[in-house]
Amino acid sequence: MKHIRISHKIISLCLTVLLLTVFAGEEVKASKLPYDTYNYDYREYVHFTPAAFVPAGTIRGEQLTYQGVAVGKFLTPQDICQTSDGRVYVADTGNNRIVVLDKDMKKAVNVITSFNNGGKEDTFNQPYGVSVSEKGQIYIADSQNRRIVVLNQDGTLVKIVENPQSESLEEGYVFIPLKITVDYADRIYVIAQNMFEGIMVFEADGNFSSFFGTIKVEISLWEKFWKRIATKEERSKQQLYIPTEFTGIDIDPEGFVYASNIDSTGVQGVRRLNPKGEDVIKKGANKNVGGDLWIAGSTDYSGPSQFTDVVYRDNGIYSCLDRKRGRIITYDHEGNLLYIFGGLGTQEGTFSMPVAVEDIGGNLAVLDANRGEIICFSVTEYGRLIDEAVALRFDGNEAEAVALWRRVLELDENNELANTGIGKAYLTAGDYDLAMKYLRLGMNRDYYSIAYKRFRNSVLIDNASYFLTGIAVLIVGLKGFKYVRNRKKGVNING
Repeated sequence: MKHIRISHKIISLCLTVLLLTVFAGEEVKASKLPYDTYNYDYREYVHFTPAAFVPAGTIRGEQLTYQGVAVGKFLTPQDICQTSDGRVYVADTGNNRIVVLDKDMKKAVNVITSFNNGGKEDTFNQPYGVSVSEKGQIYIADSQNRRIVVLNQDGTLVKIVENPQSESLEEGYVFIPLKITVDYADRIYVIAQNMFEGIMVFEADGNFSSFFGTIKVEISLWEKFWKRIATKEERSKQQLYIPTEFTGIDIDPEGFVYASNIDSTGVQGVRRLNPKGEDVIKKGANKNVGGDLWIAGSTDYSGPSQFTDVVYRDNGIYSCLDRKRGRIITYDHEGNLLYIFGGLGTQEGTFSMPVAVEDIGGNLAVLDANRGEIICFSVTEYGRLIDEAVALRFDGNEAEAVALWRRVLELDENNELANTGIGKAYLTAGDYDLAMKYLRLGMNRDYYSIAYKRFRNSVLIDNASYFLTGIAVLIVGLKGFKYVRNRKKGVNING
């Protein structure tokens, strides 16, 4: 019996060591990430989460060949986009070329350095932005040549858009296109240098038509007061209240334009513009789509996020690239913050100067101008579950999303969005008691109030017969009591 007890102790010790080894291995594996992954809770405190995306390698020009010749290092690339057929286009700005990669980004399928323009060879001068239309035509913001070049897939010239003319443009205006996108009707949306009036819109024929989505500058009453009483010299030293420039642009299948901008308040760094140019973006419960939550005057001296690009992914989900901290920040169609990851640094998966972000088949890729690299990230189970659950909710399938949200809670028990998603499903199904439970955990006051109101009404309806019966009994009882009392009085009087 003594030997048996010793054996049990040895087995217990071995199991303990094994478990510690497993957990230690998981901890080491998690610690390999070169950045924090987190969200913010209802009280706007940082809530660390499992990783939604993890580094998946780096693409360099030196790794690629085209027609047996090395492509060579990317030099200050500025834009990246993927087309419906899976090809990836890189605006290799410093090398004055457009590099086209296959859908796996493992080889170059084309390198566009020139094109035939009226019988003469024409070249690019710092092509800054690139986009591909639904027809497969390539739109290139040839910045220092001050034009937009449109090519077919075979590299033949379709048209050149340059020197826009309009009464709304200042005399002598120099057109320097930076970022570009195209809608289903081949309208061209351009972010141009030093253009504060908004995004420039060109019709399919190349004629400039209007400005789009101008950002209105709001001046506080205090600033207006000091501006009015200040001397001429003091006013000359005050900041100019001019609209903010846009920094990145993308478009969804319905024609809504997503545009990022630098917001000094840290409240709104991205806009969703309808065909009229009106901002119709939803900002979530905290009314903020400005990236990392930052409050002026706090101990966080890094300042608000600075969005340099935005990519519309699918099902109302879009991701913004913060160049200040190197974060990729993702929201859903309701403005809910889904997850944050990424960072500045020298390790794999971090950035030096991130300039553009693109969705590559559900994964993400970031273009780094300083390093001349494409940094790739693959989605984890945690990120995939959130994306799929949001997609179902976007389509109105709240009930089908419940299983996914429950799995999210297994990985991240404090995920408020998952609790809210389950609560909404129970609310739709009419189970108001459970709906209130999950909505309370999700800290969703608006929907909790709705669930509570419906729960209260259902209780009243379910118990209406008892209430009515009780009231009827009470009325009859009172009348009977009065009758008996009056009878007694009558007897006493007669006696």
